[in-house]
Amino acid sequence: MKVTYSGLLALAWMVTSAAHAQSIFQVAPTPNGHHGPRNNGLLAAAASSPSDIWAVGQTAIHFDGARWTAFATPTIAGDNTSYLDGVVDISPTEAWAAGIVGIGTASPNQVIERWDGTAWSVFPGPTFGAGRQPSIYGMTAASANDIWALGTMLVNNESLEALYEHWDGAAWTAKTGAFRGFFRAVSADAPNDIWAVGYSGNVTFSEHFDGTNWALVRTPNVGSGPNSLGGVAALAANDVWAVGYSTASLKPPPNHYDVPTKTLIEHYDGTSWTVIPSPNVGPNSQYQSNRLLGVTAVAPNDVWAFGSYFAASGSENQMTLVLHWDGTSWSLAPSPSPKPGNFWADILFSGVVTAPANVWLVGSEAPATQGKPITATLVLHTAGG
Repeated sequence: MKVTYSGLLALAWMVTSAAHAQSIFQVAPTPNGHHGPRNNGLLAAAASSPSDIWAVGQTAIHFDGARWTAFATPTIAGDNTSYLDGVVDISPTEAWAAGIVGIGTASPNQVIERWDGTAWSVFPGPTFGAGRQPSIYGMTAASANDIWALGTMLVNNESLEALYEHWDGAAWTAKTGAFRGFFRAVSADAPNDIWAVGYSGNVTFSEHFDGTNWALVRTPNVGSGPNSLGGVAALAANDVWAVGYSTASLKPPPNHYDVPTKTLIEHYDGTSWTVIPSPNVGPNSQYQSNRLLGVTAVAPNDVWAFGSYFAASGSENQMTLVLHWDGTSWSLAPSPSPKPGNFWADILFSGVVTAPANVWLVGSEAPATQGKPITATLVLHTAGG
């Protein structure tokens, strides 16, 4: 039977509609901080309680227990030159966010911002010498006076160093170390048990902080193509999850152009990292890649991983992808993908748990219609189950 391009799109629509009907997640109404042809995608989320949740990226929105509201963040314009890639929420009157500004300009730099209960403002971070360009890619907090922001330092446009910044309740300080790769996520279980993950070239890596030093901990890879870890959740010293994607090979099969990526999930048991089998949507063609970008946990037997998968048709439509761990195995979990325009671009980047049946997943969608944002905020919320 020959399947046409339009038929594949119709099938994708039916699958997504069915997923929406069966999913315990619902799309939450959310505002966009920037209007007109601007970006509002969300990259990170954090909460201090069910009525105090922040989601940030190219905008910043807050949930007060009843509704989401957009708040202005200095230096973040929604124009792809700046974004906040990390956030920690201490209380209704204290939250921190960090990221990158000046992308594509001659002077890119990091930014740290603080919420005081009323407004966001730029907060003084560490100072760096000439020829040093810092970038922040993730944040985590062990306590109000023990916050980490991790990234990279470009030195004289020639070499890279790992960047570790720390808030002790009085000031931000920074130190650099050997470059292992690009950090994509960081998670703290305790002040002396913090994990960061990312990628270096085509392979994954992780680093662990034991209360004194950051050290490289080897992570496995699948296949001979690119591997990456984009999310990490530290539950205990012997229970850490990291998620991302793997690729079977660098070389596509004959008459193919791509090798699809597949979900990659790894677990640390207190001794070493191990790849745990994880499902995928398809892949039913070379175009249908799956990728996980974040992970959050309710309990050791209730963990959620999320990201997006591509349509098998090659249309580059992306739909939300959600996986669930029940203590024994990972399974695909139905999730809604809104389609306000004629193109899907629904991606989940981060998540937060505020109660056993209260899981929030945040990301972006691209309505691609005249007068709408280039990317809009997307938030999914558990409706029970």
